[in-house]
Amino acid sequence: MVERGGLVNPKFYLCTCLKKIQIPVFFYPLAAMLFWGLSFIWSTVLLKSYQPVTIIFIRLIISSAFLFALILFLGKFEKVHRKDYPLILLSAFFNPFLYFLGENFGLKYSSPTIAAVIIATIPVFSLLVGYLSFREKMTRINFVGIGVSFAGIILMLITRDLSFAADIRGVIYLFGAVFAALLYSVTLRKLTMKYSAIVLIANQNFIGIFLFLPFFLLFEAKSAMVVPLTQENIVSMLLLAILASSVAFVFYAHSVKLLGIAKSNIFSNLIPVFTAIFAYLLVDEFFTIQKIGGMALVICGIYLSERTRKQS
Repeated sequence: MVERGGLVNPKFYLCTCLKKIQIPVFFYPLAAMLFWGLSFIWSTVLLKSYQPVTIIFIRLIISSAFLFALILFLGKFEKVHRKDYPLILLSAFFNPFLYFLGENFGLKYSSPTIAAVIIATIPVFSLLVGYLSFREKMTRINFVGIGVSFAGIILMLITRDLSFAADIRGVIYLFGAVFAALLYSVTLRKLTMKYSAIVLIANQNFIGIFLFLPFFLLFEAKSAMVVPLTQENIVSMLLLAILASSVAFVFYAHSVKLLGIAKSNIFSNLIPVFTAIFAYLLVDEFFTIQKIGGMALVICGIYLSERTRKQS
């Protein structure tokens, strides 16, 4: 398509070039899980300088601006019906508001790997939510998967003398994030039937800005203003907002379209693996045989649950 004056439409040219590139189908879920795994590292880096609410607040501003710009560029704008506003507001309250509060405060009091492993149990608990809310079928292997995952978490969180190896506050916050994600999945199930993932995420992140604004102004604005802007913080914030909060969700939604929910969710087992690798390389996290064994049990439990769901 050529515009007046002989100039090529940049959007048409970009879309044409992208269609010519043959991208393997497994690239999308792998990239999404890599970005989500790295998000725990980027957040840990930022927590050295900023408080949790400040990180979330700035992250949502950048992510919302990026997603709405992408929607306009791609021509994917969808009108949100007024009757759906309450449900979208409720979903935004669960995620990003409650979920990010739990995740970031959990990271403040625990290591990136422990946080990633606990958050990765969301698909396991989703089975229970599906059973209780929608009467979805559960088998013995489902319960085995849940039990194995719990055993792995306990193995990671306790020492040989049965004391906690992690700050209990971090564990409580992280399971709060898991609970918020489960409630979010219930509301999201209805919305995804009407709107695309990118439109929902953009609107939810935009609403999240205003939910976090009072807490930022009251408790963290003064401390955030005196933190010097370093290259490490700027890069970590941009990567967190654009890759983890925006691109990863778009890639995941595309992978669900190409592979289906069951196959896409199996890749979520890789999130704590990616986090563990980069935590060791970038933030010098120390690993013991016990922690590695616990992580393996959690991933095994998640795999059993997802594999069963695929077969049922």
